[in-house]
Amino acid sequence: MMTQPSAPPVRHVVFDIGRVLLHYDPHLAFAELIPDEAERDFFLSEVCSSGWNVEQDRGRPWEEAEAEAIARHPDKAELIRAFRARWAMMVPHAYEESVNLFRSVIAGGTDVTMLTNFAADTFAEARARFPFLEESRGITVSAELGLIKPDPEIFHRHAEAFGLDPAATFFIDDSEANVDGARRAGWQAVHFTGAEKLRADLLQAGVPLG
Repeated sequence: MMTQPSAPPVRHVVFDIGRVLLHYDPHLAFAELIPDEAERDFFLSEVCSSGWNVEQDRGRPWEEAEAEAIARHPDKAELIRAFRARWAMMVPHAYEESVNLFRSVIAGGTDVTMLTNFAADTFAEARARFPFLEESRGITVSAELGLIKPDPEIFHRHAEAFGLDPAATFFIDDSEANVDGARRAGWQAVHFTGAEKLRADLLQAGVPLG
């Protein structure tokens, strides 16, 4: 019986940001504006949906995004504009345990970078609010490339930009689709569901924690 080859030792760890290190929930910005839960669910699934929002992560300007959504739902123009205006409310805090792990990986001596789907302007806001985002060796922001996860090309571009050996790179993301994209690019990758499991995944991969 053939045994599976073991993965090479991890030399690089790449963190996703939203829902791994930072809390993100659009409902927080609309609970007051749309108190009815069913109406709010409709708005965030059909008007300003995740599919609509991801195009800003790909680099679409907010003005274009708002115009597109208002053309579909002219009666909701003010609510549509509120998505960007109230964005900070959607990201109220970092996950302390995840940030501690992130810092422990750096302290343990492993090379750490970040790869995130994020609009350029909202990422600039996040960077100003959360100083730990300056603590890795560098960050790839999707909007700055015009590419988004899970497209394997963004993983190739990140590896090229930071001199990573894909086979020795360990990626962490809350989206299983993005984890699959990283694996298609030749990376090791795990699905983030919480800090406790991530600690176990890092230790199993042989990543030293400082």
